[in-house]
Amino acid sequence: AHGARPERSAAWPWGAEAGGPRGTAPGQQLRALFYALAPGESSFRTVEEVPDYVEKSIPFFITFIGLEFAVSWIQKRKLPGRINDGISSLSLGILSRLPDVLFRSIELISYIYVWNNYRLFELPWDSPWTWYLTLLGVDFAYYCFHRMSHEVNILWAAHQVHHSSEDYNLFTALRQSVLQKYTSWMFNLPMALFIPPSVFAVHLQFNLLYQFWIHTELITKLGPLEWILNTPSHHRVHHGRNPYCIDKNYGGTLIIWDRIFGTFEAEDAKVVYGLTHPVNSFDPIMLQLRPLAHVWNTFWATPGFCNKLSVIFKGPGWGPGKPRLGLPEEIPVITGKEVPFNPHVPAYLNCYALVHFAAILDLYIELLASMTMLSQGAVLLRIGFIILSLASFGLLMENKSKAGILEIIRCLVFIGAYELGYFRSHFSFLGYAYEV
Repeated sequence: AHGARPERSAAWPWGAEAGGPRGTAPGQQLRALFYALAPGESSFRTVEEVPDYVEKSIPFFITFIGLEFAVSWIQKRKLPGRINDGISSLSLGILSRLPDVLFRSIELISYIYVWNNYRLFELPWDSPWTWYLTLLGVDFAYYCFHRMSHEVNILWAAHQVHHSSEDYNLFTALRQSVLQKYTSWMFNLPMALFIPPSVFAVHLQFNLLYQFWIHTELITKLGPLEWILNTPSHHRVHHGRNPYCIDKNYGGTLIIWDRIFGTFEAEDAKVVYGLTHPVNSFDPIMLQLRPLAHVWNTFWATPGFCNKLSVIFKGPGWGPGKPRLGLPEEIPVITGKEVPFNPHVPAYLNCYALVHFAAILDLYIELLASMTMLSQGAVLLRIGFIILSLASFGLLMENKSKAGILEIIRCLVFIGAYELGYFRSHFSFLGYAYEV
């Protein structure tokens, strides 16, 4: 418990860094973002061989975000997002990945447990038919979970984090919930009765990666592909708070499930993004916890045991005497004049937050690279400091009065830990710059 952390295995979410040449070359990694690897390139005998496609995609995330900003400026002479919202989205993305540093992946652990103890039969791991069947299975499971996340209040309390941005760009794709993975795993378990974990682990990542590039306004329509695939146009509808957009287009990679089950809606009027009742915050901790607090308070304020259960398990728009998903006429009307939450902050403060966020991003990347060599105490210290920093940046960008004091404390903690050797930059030449 007090020594070095164990080497990465199936418990760390995808297994070893191995996997041979398959799925690890830059060209293959790029194609993985678009679910464009063939079965022969991405089939593995064991979970330990499956590459961590998500972690290896981080350079491509950064590249595409930069490309989106450049193209948007060239085409429209404006940027696709704001500094405060972008930092908030990235903070939520980092926050959502921190539990994986400490705990085993519940999605894989639960899947492997069912596979080892209850599987009915075993499909061949190297068959293209198994690969394509798993593609459909993982995407259908995602559709079911995603739909439930909008129609069950307690699940929505976690999922709404992803919808809280009033911008729509590639930053938004990285805005994820900390808690969502602790409910999504059960939807995949039926596949564990016959599909090998190694095949499942590949498609679980591909399904997630595919959804990165569809978070953009730069791509309009994709012709006949719109009938089969989830596209930027379809997903813009899903992120809209216009009445016609609510609870539509749940698909991950494919849009066929929405067409089959009646939840499809084509993009029509200009989409206004965000929640029907905006949270108006850039604090990643507040964005994660405030919806849960709302469910808790509503639960205790609602009379009657059955009504209390309905608060948890019916839709977020439900109330006594209303249908399960609430009344459509209560959805706020969109005028087209909605102004995103954007507190006035001096330009120098935005620059300050941006520079210090880059330092925290470096610290996070260094933590991922060295976590197998760190003691549990050192890992917990770094995670705690990252959480403190992300909360401080959120308060700074809201121009809150307490932000200055918290930021001074944060910087003093950083200097102390850095001088004592608890923090190290992923890039050694930046050491002196960080102290300054």
